[in-house]
Amino acid sequence: MDFELLEKIVSAPGAPGFEGPVRSVIEEAVKNHADECYTDRMGNLIVRRKGNGPRVMAAAHMDEISLITTKVDSNGFIRFSELGGFDAETLVSQPVLIHGSETIPGVIGSKPVHMQSDEEKKSKTKLKNLYIDTGILDADKVKELVPDGTPVTRSRELTRMGDCISSKSLDNRISVYILAEALRRAETCNSDFYAVFTVQEEVGIRGARVAAQAIQPEIGIALDVTLANDLPGASDHEKCTELGKGIGIKVMDRSIICTPALVNYLEKMGESHSIPHQREVLTVGGTDTSAMQYLMGIGSHVTSISCPLRYIHSTVEMCAVIDVESGIQLTKACIEQAGSYTFE
Repeated sequence: MDFELLEKIVSAPGAPGFEGPVRSVIEEAVKNHADECYTDRMGNLIVRRKGNGPRVMAAAHMDEISLITTKVDSNGFIRFSELGGFDAETLVSQPVLIHGSETIPGVIGSKPVHMQSDEEKKSKTKLKNLYIDTGILDADKVKELVPDGTPVTRSRELTRMGDCISSKSLDNRISVYILAEALRRAETCNSDFYAVFTVQEEVGIRGARVAAQAIQPEIGIALDVTLANDLPGASDHEKCTELGKGIGIKVMDRSIICTPALVNYLEKMGESHSIPHQREVLTVGGTDTSAMQYLMGIGSHVTSISCPLRYIHSTVEMCAVIDVESGIQLTKACIEQAGSYTFE
C-alpha cells in the first residue's frame, strides 16, 4: 500500500460542497493514468479510460461528513450545523479545523459534567448544545476569520494499528484510495471506463446523480465502506461484514437491490484471481449505487465494492489492510475485464 498517498487523501479537507482540496490531491495522483481527466460543473472528478466495450461507471464519493458554521456568538464561540449524519456523542471534545478566511484549529466543547444536572447526565448529547472554541479571546477576531457558512472538518491523523489502519473520514477516503490505486495499477481496459470521484454523497447522493445522467452507464459499481459489525455483543447473524475477511461485494442495502448477475460476476472474478471477498447484505443506509441504477432512470446493472469498516462516522474509523488490498485487486480486475460481462 502507498500509505503516503492514502495519508494525503485522508488528510485533505473535503466537506460536502467544498471538496476542492481533496479533489486536487486525487487528480494529481491519477491524471497520468487516464485518457481524459476533468471536473464537471457539479464538482465531480471524472477520470476516463477508453476501451471498446460497455460504459462502466465506478463511483467513490470524496466528501466527508463535516460541520458548517451558523453563527459566532458575542463571546467568540462558534455554533454549527452538520453536513452528513452525526452521533453528537462522537463530537464532544474533538479537535477540528475551521476553513474560513484562513484555516484555524478549534475544539468542540460542551457543558462541563460538574455543571450538568442529573437529568442532563442521563440524556444523550444534543448537537444544539455543542460549540466550537478556537481559543481566540477576541470575539470580533473570530467573526472576521469565520464567516457564517464556513466548513469545518475533523482533525485526526492516519494511524497504523496492528493489522489495521485508523483515522477520521475513512468513509469514504479509503474507497477513494482503492479506486485511485486501481487506476494506477491497471494495465489494460476493455470497457469505456469512467472512474468518478463524486461530491455531496453524504448529504443526499447529489454528485453521483449528475455524473450518471451525463455518462449513462450500462454497468455501475460504487466503491464505499460498509459496516463491520464484528464487535463484542454482536451475534453471528448481526455481522454484516468482518475485518480481515476480504473486500465486500454488495447484495443489497436500504436503497438498492443489486443485480444478481453482476454480483455473481464479481464473485467469480474474485475467485479466479484468488482475491479474498465476502458478501455484504446491509439492511440500513445507502450509497452512490442507487444513483447509477434508478434515481436517474438509467436502469444499469449495479453492485458495490465495499470496504468493511468499524466505528463508522467517528474519528477512529478502522479497516484492515488486507481488505483494502483485496479491494484494489478486485477494482483493478474490473477496469481490465468488465467489458467481458454478459448482460442477462
